[in-house]
Amino acid sequence: MATEKSFYMTQEGKEKLGEELEYLKMDKRAEVVDRIKEARGFGDLSENSEYDAAKEEQAFVESRIAQVEKMMRNAVIIENDNENPDIVSMGRTVTFKELPDGDEEIYTIVGSAEADPFEGKISNDSPMAKSLIGQEKGTEVAVTTPGGDIMVRIEDVE
Repeated sequence: MATEKSFYMTQEGKEKLGEELEYLKMDKRAEVVDRIKEARGFGDLSENSEYDAAKEEQAFVESRIAQVEKMMRNAVIIENDNENPDIVSMGRTVTFKELPDGDEEIYTIVGSAEADPFEGKISNDSPMAKSLIGQEKGTEVAVTTPGGDIMVRIEDVE
């Protein structure tokens, strides 16, 4: 049997997933069941778009519940307690500058489960994170991105 994929995340990310799972199971499921019951009251199910939409939503909710349960079951919490504080690793916040004269950017490297670039969290699977992980503060790093290769300098690691 194949081993299941590990999902790297912070403790905070795992707690958020737990909250989402509870919401889906306790609230969203009940809402969808109510929508299905209501739509059945509209008559012929073969031409009932409300019923079809509610059943599609039910399938989405159940799929998301299964996905979140799998992520929680295979969660690996990111911890950096014993590592060199100047080395970029998962769970750390890295400040870097695109060379030669780009603006500073600040991102926390997290697992794909909680990545959100708009909130300053990039996935450890992203090209940027893959290039930065293992590098030390002050290092210049070549990063291959979908838009082409760029050079960045690591300004700070927290």
